[in-house]
Amino acid sequence: MTDPTSTADSTVAETEQSGPTRLQQRLEAEGDAAADFLEELLDIVDLDGDIDLDIDNDRATVSVVGGDLLQLVGDNGKVLDALQELTRLAVLQETGERSRLMLDVAGHRAQRRTELEKEALEAVQSVRTSGESLPLGAMNPFERKVVHDAVAGAGLRSESEGEEPHRRVVVLPTA
Repeated sequence: MTDPTSTADSTVAETEQSGPTRLQQRLEAEGDAAADFLEELLDIVDLDGDIDLDIDNDRATVSVVGGDLLQLVGDNGKVLDALQELTRLAVLQETGERSRLMLDVAGHRAQRRTELEKEALEAVQSVRTSGESLPLGAMNPFERKVVHDAVAGAGLRSESEGEEPHRRVVVLPTA
């Protein structure tokens, strides 16, 4: 007689090895829907760009690279933020599910992430030296998340305060 537990365990192991998970499939579907929307948009506005799809930290990420795409970024990424929301709406219409898809154009978000991580580490050092809380400038949700993650990784706490569009991160000393 076989052990039912080992049979169930082997079935689960086979399922995990046999293909992508339901989450991966959903994220790939989000990426494909976003790519279709963005390709059509690029055609309409007559811009050249290649679309790269990836899955990063349980989130579909779509990057548009190449050509002269800075007009799709706008001042301080405002056009990019709006384009990301439009892309998420297109994904919702296609898949029927809300998306946390992250869009980057011309490497703007990647570069901004590097700048914010540096700024966060400088703030951490300042707070450690002074022992005082340090409020940073207004940031969009993507930017705040990057700063919160960097501050936590450096061993301090942070919180967001204020109302959009003036919401910002405050780096806090250890208690």
